[in-house]
Amino acid sequence: MAHVNRTNGGANLLALRSHNTALVLDLLRGAGAEGISRLELAERTGLTPQAVSKITARLREEGLAVEAGHRASTGGKRRTVLRLVPGAGHAVGVHLDRDALRTVLVDLAGTVVAERCTALDLGAGAGAEAVVTVVAGESEALAKGVRGGDGAGAAGADTRSSTGTPELPAAESLPALLGVGVALPGPLDHSRGVLHRVTGFPEWDGFPLRDALARRLGVPVVVDKDTNAAALGLAVAGERGSFAYLHLGTGLGAGLVIDGAVHRGARTGAGEFGHQVVQLDGPPCGCGDRGCVEALCLAAVARGDLAEAARVLGIAAGNLIALLDIDLVLLGGRTVATAPDAFLRGVAAVLDERARRAGEQPVPVRAAPGEVAEGAAQLVLGPLFGRVDA
Repeated sequence: MAHVNRTNGGANLLALRSHNTALVLDLLRGAGAEGISRLELAERTGLTPQAVSKITARLREEGLAVEAGHRASTGGKRRTVLRLVPGAGHAVGVHLDRDALRTVLVDLAGTVVAERCTALDLGAGAGAEAVVTVVAGESEALAKGVRGGDGAGAAGADTRSSTGTPELPAAESLPALLGVGVALPGPLDHSRGVLHRVTGFPEWDGFPLRDALARRLGVPVVVDKDTNAAALGLAVAGERGSFAYLHLGTGLGAGLVIDGAVHRGARTGAGEFGHQVVQLDGPPCGCGDRGCVEALCLAAVARGDLAEAARVLGIAAGNLIALLDIDLVLLGGRTVATAPDAFLRGVAAVLDERARRAGEQPVPVRAAPGEVAEGAAQLVLGPLFGRVDA
């Protein structure tokens, strides 16, 4: 067994594979079913053809890549193209919301191949351990499909080193289940996988969620805020530059991607977007302040005034744009999903008016594709493809 270092709270899969291999895997993933030739891989990575040949030969031996036919000749020898084998590895993504749990099984291409949904009270009187039991059970149920029916390597097996750190097999025997990514409301410590005082649920303060789940499941576990996970998923799916993902569901938060990398801050505190005060004498918020954006938005939604909720969200988004000078605002979350047009129109109207006054072009606003659970799976898959910010 090869020892796996932990970086940012999860198994650092780059410890198993070279940076160059990660670059090649990322290009194979991006090429999709059409595949990519070795010559193109060399041109895009800057590696020598010999180095690319060695890497792709090893990936083929491990079952991560296969030949996918030939490209038409342009006067020389026809080029053999390679493609990623999506089913060669999987990750479980978990969205642990305040009142619901969604788990997905994702292959190497990021495609959801199975999912499970259940009601779950994050603040249930049974306590954190009871919630961990449910999350572990849902994850195990999905993992059975890629671990075989004979129980070999089943969740619950202890694969920890003498230091207590979960281990993965060496690269040449990459496991079918690479790990579990968990996304939930913050604040939390991403590097240690420890929760802080989740708004409305103080009993979770200091709970070591990552280690508790890793002990149950026997695979690496990564924990992050729901908004960060969603933002990572969007970046992996192709969103470029600097953008903010605003998630309005049972709460309100932001995932920030700056120059293509998720920005978590020194203590994973970046993106507590919902707790910026915009009305000094406003209604109390669960965080202890008054007049927070989250409190105002949720109150407007509760009374059916979506136009007001969108206006408040737009004002707060404008503050964020002025602070960070981002390129794009993406809206997501279950509340937005119930009336996406109303929120898009309302937020865009506020941003357009601000831009007009400043004599600038307005920052575009779009609905965000994808879900939090899919982004949580990318917390595990990201390092395999060179996403060191995962």
